[in-house]
Amino acid sequence: MACRISELVMDAADPDRLAAFWSEVLGYVELEREADGSIAIGPPDAGFGGPQPILVLSPASAPRTGKLPLHIDVNATDRDQDAELERLLALGARPVDIGQTGAESWHVLADPEGNEFCLLRTRLAPL
Repeated sequence: MACRISELVMDAADPDRLAAFWSEVLGYVELEREADGSIAIGPPDAGFGGPQPILVLSPASAPRTGKLPLHIDVNATDRDQDAELERLLALGARPVDIGQTGAESWHVLADPEGNEFCLLRTRLAPL
């Protein structure tokens, strides 16, 4: 038997803002709000335990320093990479320079709180 990733937990200065951003990026909906201010978002038809992990935005007041040891990669499902890049930038993502050469097949971006993620080239089939 093996494990499966069921949720990713991300510290957030403003969980509402990040929940709104990542919901738009991933097509997720709000699933639950906890008393501590955490917000769980996930696929609208599956939720926790479905084929995709949910994302939990957990309030945190301590500022992060340095690069995170883990980041999220996303792939468009209904458009090409250039069109998806435009959409993500319009949602509030911003380009990040981590020393790319310009020959990479991906784009490095940051969400509204500076969490780095990559937009990969390959278009995936929707679930």
